[in-house]
Amino acid sequence: MPDEAKSEPLDRIDTKILRELSTDGRIAITDLAKKVGLSKSPCQVRMKRLQDQGYIQGFRAVLNPSKLGLDHVAFAEVRLTDTTEKALTAFNRAVMDVPEIEQCHMIAGSFDYLLKIRSSDIQAYRQILGEVISALPYVGSTSTHVSMQAVKDSAF
Repeated sequence: MPDEAKSEPLDRIDTKILRELSTDGRIAITDLAKKVGLSKSPCQVRMKRLQDQGYIQGFRAVLNPSKLGLDHVAFAEVRLTDTTEKALTAFNRAVMDVPEIEQCHMIAGSFDYLLKIRSSDIQAYRQILGEVISALPYVGSTSTHVSMQAVKDSAF
């Protein structure tokens, strides 16, 4: 596991590397090196350091939800009946097992969690909400907001 406590501050080149990788994680190291103004070996060393220090957490494919029939996005506000550590832990663990929940954020505000749920359509969402989300541990109530359009949707 990376030792994030020993992280060095990022310089201009590190920042360029991270920016390039965030838009194209599959860029060839030679192309990356050229774009950031380094030769191949120093670029590889920096990239490895950025991974070891936890700046780069991994690489993955970005899937096209439309091609997968998952065009419907809804955000659900969730209020729990109990907010003890035991209840929060139980809810957090249960959320991890629901593939339709794309994101889960604990919120400081008038509700406890905000979930981003992706499904094929509103009927599928209604079923997920009624049968899965409402049945998660300690869920007291939910409120749904349906996304009409993703204006900006990026991981970073």
